[in-house]
Amino acid sequence: MFETLILILDATLRVSTPLILAALAGLFSERSGIVDIGLEGKMLGGAFAAAAAAAVFGSAWIGLAFAILASVGLALIHGFACITHRGDHIVSGVAINTIVAGLTVTLGLDWFSQGGQTPALTGDARFTSIVFPFAEQIADVPVIGLIYSELLSGHNILVYMAFVFVPATYWIVFKTRFGLRLRAVGENPHAVDTAGISVALVRYRAVIICGILCGIAGAYLSTAHNAGFLKDMSAGKGYMALAALIFGKWRPVPVLFACLLFGFLDAVAVRLQGVALPGIGEVPVQAIEVLPYVLTVLLLAGFIGKAVGPKAIGKPYVKERA
Repeated sequence: MFETLILILDATLRVSTPLILAALAGLFSERSGIVDIGLEGKMLGGAFAAAAAAAVFGSAWIGLAFAILASVGLALIHGFACITHRGDHIVSGVAINTIVAGLTVTLGLDWFSQGGQTPALTGDARFTSIVFPFAEQIADVPVIGLIYSELLSGHNILVYMAFVFVPATYWIVFKTRFGLRLRAVGENPHAVDTAGISVALVRYRAVIICGILCGIAGAYLSTAHNAGFLKDMSAGKGYMALAALIFGKWRPVPVLFACLLFGFLDAVAVRLQGVALPGIGEVPVQAIEVLPYVLTVLLLAGFIGKAVGPKAIGKPYVKERA
């Protein structure tokens, strides 16, 4: 039982990584007052850019750079529509998701002629696992050995980066001048403007950070967790990250635990495939696959309580003229 639990927790860390990155991305955007339904599209665009660049150049790091560039580009489009032209945030986000879903497949067909996929990535084109010192030597030590060698060791660098970004996000949002301005813009942009600070500039910086984190999440999907790009491989993770953001009430640490919870549900669902449950029998694969999404909705509906976002979220800011 202990070994099974460790394996489930190990899978939880891997599955939660893109959720954590995307949820932190949404936190920066929405703390500034910009609703970001487009997390899914930016993540998917980053995944395709990473896999395509890694396949061409043979380097996962170059793939990561292209993923960030593609995602930041999409984030700036969203910012241009919502900040500069004061467009509807939801419409802009949905448009990005829809366009990227079709564009990635079209480009994949045209560039690689593999049914919308990229070539399989091998070697340096993928982020490989990092083995901690003495992990293999102490693997047989009871309890501690399994935790160290299986749960803590053996993940790729993007997994560790995702967990480092949580305290970094907390420090940036709550302990820095930029974080103070970010939160102020999301709560009362008129007061920020009165203080001589550009509301648009702060929001653009927020959506750029959002794009960077979504790009890393996308690169993780295609060059670390998987070995190439597949059609719609984000599979709703952007929406789950948005749910985790609301579940965590726009605070980094609660958002982390929400992502881990959703990742744990997903990991358990995978372990249940093909397993016969007492008195029920073998559960259909389709029912297992939909379980994390159903439980996500139930948790949000029943246990979140009242989630109050930033007061100016989704509201276009119009500069007052003297």
